[in-house]
Amino acid sequence: MATSAATPHNKIIGQRELVVIVALLMSLNALAIDAMLPALGQMAAELNVQDGNRRQLVVAVYLLANGLGCLLPGSLADRFGRRPVLFVSLAAYAACSLLIAAIHSFEVLLALRGIQGVLCAGLMVVPTAIIRDQYEGDKMARLMSLVSAVFITVPVIAPSLGQGVLLFAGWRWIFILFAVVAAVTGLWVWLRLPETLHPENRQRVELPVVLRNMRTGLLNRGAIGYVLGAGLLVGAVFGYVNSAQQLLGEHFGVGEWFPLVFGGTAAMMAVSNIVNSRIVERFGARRVSHAGVLTFIVVSAAQVWAAHYRPGELAVFLPLMATNLMLLGFLGANFGSIAMQPFARIAGAASSVQTFCRMFGAAVVGLLIGQAYDGSARPFAHALLMCSVSALVLVLFSEKGRLFRRLNPPRQQQPAGPPPV
Repeated sequence: MATSAATPHNKIIGQRELVVIVALLMSLNALAIDAMLPALGQMAAELNVQDGNRRQLVVAVYLLANGLGCLLPGSLADRFGRRPVLFVSLAAYAACSLLIAAIHSFEVLLALRGIQGVLCAGLMVVPTAIIRDQYEGDKMARLMSLVSAVFITVPVIAPSLGQGVLLFAGWRWIFILFAVVAAVTGLWVWLRLPETLHPENRQRVELPVVLRNMRTGLLNRGAIGYVLGAGLLVGAVFGYVNSAQQLLGEHFGVGEWFPLVFGGTAAMMAVSNIVNSRIVERFGARRVSHAGVLTFIVVSAAQVWAAHYRPGELAVFLPLMATNLMLLGFLGANFGSIAMQPFARIAGAASSVQTFCRMFGAAVVGLLIGQAYDGSARPFAHALLMCSVSALVLVLFSEKGRLFRRLNPPRQQQPAGPPPV
């Protein structure tokens, strides 16, 4: 793996270790959401939250803040390097988790979750820039699929992990566990992860330059449809996460089986990401993802039918939901890699603005879907269909109306403004 002169001690790690470290960094945000889902009822009772939908804000506020926070760390990582930004995010993750474990007010809890989401956005932005520093095109899509396959194990096991903590201690110990995991991850990064930003690619932190680089990273026609389309599809899944405890636990009556049912559906994303990593270089990220979004629409239409004509039947809902999540494994990494393709020199800024639009937009969509929960699966099913159809329209815009093309890698787009430093 190529490294720059800025690499501390000239350390080099292999591709497998790089995939695991990057996946672990990205998974900390998922851990902060999914491990606490089984504890939402206990948290609401202890903090005197009566409204069932209001408890969703513990998840939704974090997602919104995390998306908003994605605007800044990429530009800082383009100037100061990837490692310093990661260490700041990891320290903030651990510190906020410990503070949350000590609070006794729901409003203070939401405020700290918002601060944590903003300060930990680097854990979403910088890992993508690290991969882009080393790979491009379908090879990047393959690596991102492998990262996602490891990353997705967190939503699979996190609810059971949280449920396990609740068997022996209160919900506060879940947040103490978050701090411990962040500390261990930080030590691994310090010892093993090299600095991947090449000195010649360092950018000035000047507002006009940052804004122009972000504008370049977002408004490229070949990128924006994939960024916004991914935001809608991920937003539909966030809607599922926000309302999962009510939808699965109450509407479908899974009760104590919730961690296993939720984790089982999420596991399908890991399977599809592994499959995607094996086929994407052969068929191309565009062909695979275009087929995926068309199939996603068909399955979402089936969700709408089931919500109206088979309401409350878990045996119908569960296979369809697992299929939706499986298809996301053929979409997320490929959409992201296609959108990042033109931006080698400004990978940090491009990753920041794209991740912001994708994650903040997804968080807003997920919040709206979650708050629309009415005791049935109908609002969620309709949202799935609307989001997937809209994503297809956006992809068609980026592809100028043509699907299933396999393009040669485009010429790298140069950063705007003054030359790098």
